[in-house]
Amino acid sequence: MTREEMNKLVEAGVRSSVENVCTTMLGCPVEVGEPKLIGHPLQESDGVVALIGMAGPWIGTGALTCKPDLARRLAGAFLMSEYDEVNDEVLDAIAELANMVIGNLKTIIEEIVGPMGLSTPTTIYGASFTTKIGGSQEWTLIPVKVLDGDLLIQICLLPNDQGRGHHRLDIVGHMVTRG
Repeated sequence: MTREEMNKLVEAGVRSSVENVCTTMLGCPVEVGEPKLIGHPLQESDGVVALIGMAGPWIGTGALTCKPDLARRLAGAFLMSEYDEVNDEVLDAIAELANMVIGNLKTIIEEIVGPMGLSTPTTIYGASFTTKIGGSQEWTLIPVKVLDGDLLIQICLLPNDQGRGHHRLDIVGHMVTRG
């Protein structure tokens, strides 16, 4: 499978996955925007980011990003509660939503490329931070309108050139915070 074919599969898979998760788990309509290919994902941010690694014949990272008010509304819809602030329950809910969206995408991809693994989600929340995923690879950015907010879904997948028996995730990241 070429990277272009994988990008198309990711676009269709994310669309299907996010529509399914939002209508089924959140009970709300969703509008999936046009995908874009970008070179520098997850730049400066004020809000919540959930990151999940994927490994197998293709390796990479998936991320969900949103502002704190949308994170609270998403968690509220998911957990049928109200949140006045971003707390552990909100972060856990965003991590679980990322797990469902990226997990559904992984299942779609597995049907074509074979078994893949998924890491435990990592959530980051703050007022001013930058996340950078290592390398200068091309990412698929898919904007989503949900609950009157903007949710960004970003995916980067590369062929695993380390051999069939070594499914290692060699895309690394770092985070910078500003006071």
